[in-house]
Amino acid sequence: MKHEVLCQPSAAAVRFSLDRGEELTCEVGAMIAMTSGLTVETTSKSRGGGGILKGLKRMFSGESFFLNHFTAQQDQQTLLIAPTMMGDCRHHRLRGGSLIVQGSGWLASSGTIEIDTTWQGFTSALFSGESMFWVRCSGAGDLFLSSFGAIYEIDVQGEYTVDTGHIVAFEDSLNFQMGKASASLIGSFLGGEGLVCKFQGQGKLYCQSHNPPSLGQLLGPKLKPR
Repeated sequence: MKHEVLCQPSAAAVRFSLDRGEELTCEVGAMIAMTSGLTVETTSKSRGGGGILKGLKRMFSGESFFLNHFTAQQDQQTLLIAPTMMGDCRHHRLRGGSLIVQGSGWLASSGTIEIDTTWQGFTSALFSGESMFWVRCSGAGDLFLSSFGAIYEIDVQGEYTVDTGHIVAFEDSLNFQMGKASASLIGSFLGGEGLVCKFQGQGKLYCQSHNPPSLGQLLGPKLKPR
């Protein structure tokens, strides 16, 4: 399977070239166009099965209950997909480990990747303003992330601090704790930063340059009540 990321970073889409038997699993609604030699099956199952239960768990993480599975019936078939939000797409190659993805950050993955849901903890979710559930992608294969704004990659060696709304994904070799952006809690909130995630360990971290909650806070007061 070959891929090319188009129109980065503000309105990215991904174009795939698949040969007979190759499979790609995508979030529902991601497909823009495809050639006639591809078939699509919509189910609640990922590679490891699980059916309804795993579909419900994905909903808690911000993903869809259903998944679309595209399979090439002929060589040199083309599939074009894009995320719902205006932003970037990034390829990550999994080699047997796991990548923890923020809700709505998973776009697509090869058929060899298991998509599950992981619990990040009630306390972290409560104070970060994010979901209590994240997506865990495990196995070996190709994984595609999406974001609001551009995605940038950090190789963490020790410690790295990120605002909670800017996390896209991170390798499971990294741990994180919630903390204050500055020395005092009042100073953190007055400075507009609030609480942050402090990562420790060694591994890759993907961040987005913008975040939807900030856009919502800006646009919300300007919208007319329904």
